[in-house]
Amino acid sequence: MKPLNYAILKYMTTVKEACPENVIDALSSQYSTFRAFNKAEVLTALLTAEANGLLEESRFDLDDDGELRLFFRAHAEGVETINRYIPG
Repeated sequence: MKPLNYAILKYMTTVKEACPENVIDALSSQYSTFRAFNKAEVLTALLTAEANGLLEESRFDLDDDGELRLFFRAHAEGVETINRYIPG
């Protein structure tokens, strides 16, 4: 099993865009027992990847509870970099 941050990055290369909730839904079958597998930590991982140039914010909206929800996408260069360093 890949480290959680690697799994998050690899997931982002397979979708048009995703928010932390999408990531959690997609990876819960493998990572639900990880302590860092929660909305705040997944958002931190996505923001870190954005700061490092691997992802970019694609849009934002409000969820059903009125909380801000950020969506991210992996641009072409980010996908190439992620796939080069994280095989499989």
